Amino acid sequence: MSRATKILIVDDDPLIVRIFLPHLVGAGYEVLSAADAIQGIQSAIRDKPDLILLDLNMPAGGGISVFESVQKNIRTARIPILFVTAVTDPKVRASCMASGAADFLVKPVEPADLLARIRRALGGPEPSVPA
Repeated sequence: MSRATKILIVDDDPLIVRIFLPHLVGAGYEVLSAADAIQGIQSAIRDKPDLILLDLNMPAGGGISVFESVQKNIRTARIPILFVTAVTDPKVRASCMASGAADFLVKPVEPADLLARIRRALGGPEPSVPA
């Protein structure tokens, strides 16, 4: 019996979790959430998610501190991280991608696009696109 793929959402906006949750659960993922950077780091280490959806602007350290902490920890370093943020600055996006982020999405995110990016980051098949 295989376990569900775990996704950790690290975002201080509870609305984001409420928006993403039904789509992720509907796609068969187990969803965890953390409301700030400290909780996000703790959850990544404790729960060992298969993927992290990470906001940039949050209290208690922000997304970059979560990203760096996860990358530096031997137990979490291989977890793909997708930034999902309202930050639109192309320099920030380029910096995140150059640092090893799996992807960078700007809110609002279409659920189908989010699921496709998650599958790609997890190494799964791309969804078929209707003709």
